[in-house]
Amino acid sequence: MQLDEAKSKFIEGWGTLGSAWGVSRTMAQVHALLLVSVGSLSTEDIMEQLQISRGNVNLNVRALMDWGIVRKELRPGERREFFSAEKDIHRVATLILKERRKRELEPIMRVLGEISQVEATPTATPEETAAFTQMIGSIQNFAEFADKAASTLIKADENWFLSTFMKLMRPG
Repeated sequence: MQLDEAKSKFIEGWGTLGSAWGVSRTMAQVHALLLVSVGSLSTEDIMEQLQISRGNVNLNVRALMDWGIVRKELRPGERREFFSAEKDIHRVATLILKERRKRELEPIMRVLGEISQVEATPTATPEETAAFTQMIGSIQNFAEFADKAASTLIKADENWFLSTFMKLMRPG
């Protein structure tokens, strides 16, 4: 397989994976293109290589920057903006985990906390109230477990980075 064909297959596959993760296919494809590019790319480069509009590039690059997995690079004397992706895939996974936790897990945990204590209503039977409360409690327990697991993974990555950095900074 030639490099260009392999890049195309990777970009298409990453786009499909992104859809499964709940992000747009195009957003994942822009990320994939930046991941496999040796240097940073301009908006025009991305438009040309993915055959998408300027607005689509801008929208998706901004979203990827919000996730922390793409950064803008400014070049002296250059009016165009250039973008590059975080290349450390372990770091990318951690950043995605942090963002998904913030966007998905934290909001549902807030809702579950608000509705965990319900009072019976005249139209609900005690069994219905008990079943609702039990189910919400089970979901809340699972969400708390998932939150703790995510937190542990994120902290482990941060602690690994900090300890590695400190080892590198230690004299002789």
